[in-house]
Amino acid sequence: MQGKIKLCFLCTGNTCRSFMAERLMKKHIKRAGIDFVQISSKGLSANGELSTENACMALKELGADARKRKSVQLKKFDLKTLYVAMTTAIKNKVAGKVIEMKDLCGVEIPDPYGCDYKTYLECAKLIDKACQNLTEKLVKIGGEK
Repeated sequence: MQGKIKLCFLCTGNTCRSFMAERLMKKHIKRAGIDFVQISSKGLSANGELSTENACMALKELGADARKRKSVQLKKFDLKTLYVAMTTAIKNKVAGKVIEMKDLCGVEIPDPYGCDYKTYLECAKLIDKACQNLTEKLVKIGGEK
């Protein structure tokens, strides 16, 4: 495959859902031996807040990188990036190449912000399923190593 595919997960604050999606997707593409995808995540209203503790704990339980980081705001839309929105409402706020998580796992990804750990883990498991589905599609287009 020529060049890298740029993939960016989008949510509201980039402290929970899109952050978890970025880390889970990186876990899946590494396991699949995919090296032609560049993964990132951003929030439409992100303000540099740290990832939530519950998001990090859920990532750790699912075997992904659980280190905290500051949220990143989507300031400029890149036409060379495929964006993956957590919900239809988020998709409707951006223009360009945007798909929804429900296209990958059958449901929108609800915002767990402020909820208990169990809610975060359920959310992370939905995201993990979507990332697995997306990884399988990438293997088909790029070939497995």
